[in-house]
Amino acid sequence: MKVLIVDDQKAFRVAAHEVVTVTQGFEVVGEAETGEDSILAARRLHPDLVLMDVNLPGIDGLEASRRITAEHSEVVVLLLSTYDPEDFAPRIAGSGASAFIAKAVFGPDTLLDTWLRSGNTPEGTLMRSRIPVRAAPGRRHRARRPTR
Repeated sequence: MKVLIVDDQKAFRVAAHEVVTVTQGFEVVGEAETGEDSILAARRLHPDLVLMDVNLPGIDGLEASRRITAEHSEVVVLLLSTYDPEDFAPRIAGSGASAFIAKAVFGPDTLLDTWLRSGNTPEGTLMRSRIPVRAAPGRRHRARRPTR
């Protein structure tokens, strides 16, 4: 799976790059620091998966996710943040993102598990068209992605 990493903090982009690199079947095809740059990168790189920080300069990760998934319905966006998903659950549901992962628990197992729970096979094929928004394991979250 081709992965685009979006985070304004270089240290987290480096860490996320390492997680993706060691997760079998995933490869980093690009990185972006802002919401605006993520939209342009998604158009240019055609990723299967976007790892999107919520808090970005310019347009935030939620709005960038909304725009990316509106243009590219096949792209899966996973939101990453240090925030608790309950703090902004209604906004997550309307973002087009497939899931939320707390940065504190982000790792190869969490990445693969969340990818699979988002309705994808290990080979990258989407198994269903409507994907529930889910928090990472151990988190409670009941928001649903709106129907298109």
